[in-house]
Amino acid sequence: MTRHPESRPAARLTDPTSLLLLTLLALLALLALATPGATAARADGPSVTLSRKEAGKGGEITVKGSGWRSEALLMLLICGRSTPERGVIGGTNSCANADGRAVTTDRRGGFSKKLPVAEPPEPCPCVVHVATVTGEKALADAVFTVAGHPTAPLPAPAEDGRLAVLATTRLEGESSLLTWFGAPPARQLVVTVGNLGSAPVEDPVFEIGTAHGVYAPQWEERPWRGTVAPGGRAQIKLPVELPAGAHGDYQVSLRYGTKVLAEQPWGVSRPWGVTLFWVLLCLVVPAAVFRTGMAVVDKVRPRPAGTVARHAHRARTPATRAHTGTTPTPAALPWFTQDSAPSENRRSAPSENRPPPTTKGHVWTRNGG
Repeated sequence: MTRHPESRPAARLTDPTSLLLLTLLALLALLALATPGATAARADGPSVTLSRKEAGKGGEITVKGSGWRSEALLMLLICGRSTPERGVIGGTNSCANADGRAVTTDRRGGFSKKLPVAEPPEPCPCVVHVATVTGEKALADAVFTVAGHPTAPLPAPAEDGRLAVLATTRLEGESSLLTWFGAPPARQLVVTVGNLGSAPVEDPVFEIGTAHGVYAPQWEERPWRGTVAPGGRAQIKLPVELPAGAHGDYQVSLRYGTKVLAEQPWGVSRPWGVTLFWVLLCLVVPAAVFRTGMAVVDKVRPRPAGTVARHAHRARTPATRAHTGTTPTPAALPWFTQDSAPSENRRSAPSENRPPPTTKGHVWTRNGG
């Protein structure tokens, strides 16, 4: 019997080691094909799509997004005087903030949320502006038209104006008595900035960030009305406020655009008034409960036979005593006995040798004459 040489490759293919190698090669090929797509998805960044590109006031649209950070809190707004290329000119002051919506992304970084259509305070062109509220900043805009809303051309892009801090920043203000009892601490961040660019900076929108411990700063927009001319300087005061009951070491940051201009530490003292209140509450409430409990125990406790409560003697009126035929007898004083106690009858009895009182027209003699 002769063996065919072509039957050996078939035997090699059925070898378990060969099958394992082929499986690994197939998996590597699939990963290589999937990697470019995943890289492209990450490079695209967050995106937003709308169910409709135009709607009137009072309507509703569905906003969908993908490519966001997982479980991130986002804010959805309709903003005027904005385009995806230039962003929201004037910050959120150009948006319908009262009709905005918040949404949290899923584990894959996607979301779907219905947004009511409202007229922004600025004319169109308009966008649906989606931005992160906490954590790393990310945003995306989608073109949208509010039917019936005025339209105006965007202002011409000015040359870049560059702001820089020229002096040491400081926090102005003092804590009040209410802050000692847990009211939100408030200060003013004072900073002197200068325009190092060749174009004026008009109505800049700054961002104030407050960070506590190892947590990332929470940013809030603070618009400033004014113009900083090229080569000029201006002193800017922006309000800073912490949550109620805040205490400890905080870090206040000032950001313009994507650049952090200044950082200022802020040590907030503990609201000892709140601590004092809880201490007094822990003392007063148990004392009041104890006194109430003792009064209840004294009221309901059983008494020995033949004894009457003290308040029963006080409650007996003269009419009650007359009905029972008893008269109150005064208790003898402890430092007198019956024999030694002074008697009113003894003091008032007439002496044997003392003559009786005389009356008009009669004279009393000793012999009775």
